[in-house]
Amino acid sequence: MNNQGYISNQDQILDDSQLTDLCKAKDELAQKALYNKYANKMMRTCVRYLNDEMEAEDAMIDGFMKVFSKIDTFEYRGKGSLEGWIKRIMVNESLMLLRKRKMDQVEIEKVHHLASDHETAESQLMEETIVNIIQELPNGYRTVFNMYVIEGYSHREIGEKLNISENTSKSQLSKARASLSKSLTQIGAL
Repeated sequence: MNNQGYISNQDQILDDSQLTDLCKAKDELAQKALYNKYANKMMRTCVRYLNDEMEAEDAMIDGFMKVFSKIDTFEYRGKGSLEGWIKRIMVNESLMLLRKRKMDQVEIEKVHHLASDHETAESQLMEETIVNIIQELPNGYRTVFNMYVIEGYSHREIGEKLNISENTSKSQLSKARASLSKSLTQIGAL
């Protein structure tokens, strides 16, 4: 299905609003189309937090189960997107799995997006390198970094979700930045 919202053999492409309406009606083909459209992106989101593909896949599957069971609560309000709503669910599922594993929670900061939609092989390689370096960070650093830099949570929100202080979040982010900077300097990326 190649990341599209196909719903029939006639290759009809549906937008998010149409997919949402059909999913609210429990249409299985629409659910499959929605899953196929967003599964790859959501898997990458879960892997950023969990650093283990099997656990990330578990979180993603649980997340999609929650998406389909709570789709009735999603409404277009001109402000949010379906993709953003699904991504928040995936982040929360990943964080719940981290809590279950009782991992140390730490802070981290923003990563600059090095590649555009028309990435070159070199920029893709650099992005993969950065992702690998981020995944090597301690779990707490990685979690805070992803929440702050990638997902856009504030330090206050991170503190509330991870049950840590804002200052701890800021400190962890600072340490994560320093670690990333050191690693990138060592490989000559900075």
